[in-house]
Amino acid sequence: MDFQEQWNALLSINGIISLLVLSILEIILGIDNIIFISIVADKLPKHQKQRGRITGLALALIMRAILLLSITWLASLTKPWFHIAQFYFSGRDVILLSGGVFLIVKTTKEIIHKIYHSEDELSIKGKSTFSAVVLQIVLVDIVFSFDSILTAVGLSRNFIVMFSAVIIAMILMMLFSGVVSDFINKNKGIKTIALTFLIVIGGMLVAESIISAYNYSLPHDQHIELNKNYAYVALAFALISEWINIKEQKVKRNKSLFLDEDKKE
Repeated sequence: MDFQEQWNALLSINGIISLLVLSILEIILGIDNIIFISIVADKLPKHQKQRGRITGLALALIMRAILLLSITWLASLTKPWFHIAQFYFSGRDVILLSGGVFLIVKTTKEIIHKIYHSEDELSIKGKSTFSAVVLQIVLVDIVFSFDSILTAVGLSRNFIVMFSAVIIAMILMMLFSGVVSDFINKNKGIKTIALTFLIVIGGMLVAESIISAYNYSLPHDQHIELNKNYAYVALAFALISEWINIKEQKVKRNKSLFLDEDKKE
């Protein structure tokens, strides 16, 4: 399919529906990425936080575009590089495994700091450098990009549709990353849930890489699939519970202020 045919296909009803569906999936797959970016960018001085998020996401967008343009190379990463017993690890498995371990270690350190150090103590110790934060955002986004790009390739063979969906998702992430970041870092309960969720995601990346390596030694009809929906359902449940808790505290605080004013009168 040449460029003109792909463009015409995009402007058709089926093309527009494919674009919308793929864009929504890309945004859903980017939720964990936004959470990580929100927590890491908070380590920057206040005047650099927004610039750090945008720079990291812009570089990540370029990386995703390069991956889309290298679909043939990307497909080659699913072939085994080495094996340990019945586990045949491909390039993709190695990247997911490394990314999962990095997420678990990084997030565990964040939780330990959160438990044993106050916000004031952490700010006294200094902020992370701009380049270090941007580098972390790009590296983690590369890991998350594999699922994102492979999903796009699996759902559409139209390069323009895939590229447009990725751009739409990344632009929305840029626009709303600041709002999400402020919300997470202003609410301690939400931040704790976000950190725990990142550990779960890291564990799932590790599990996915190991399962994928094991599946290579099995017939296709015996492949084991990892259902990630449970993690997102658990996240939604935890966020709803915390939202109810925040709402309850706000209502009780307002009632308390109202009663205090009545007593003064």
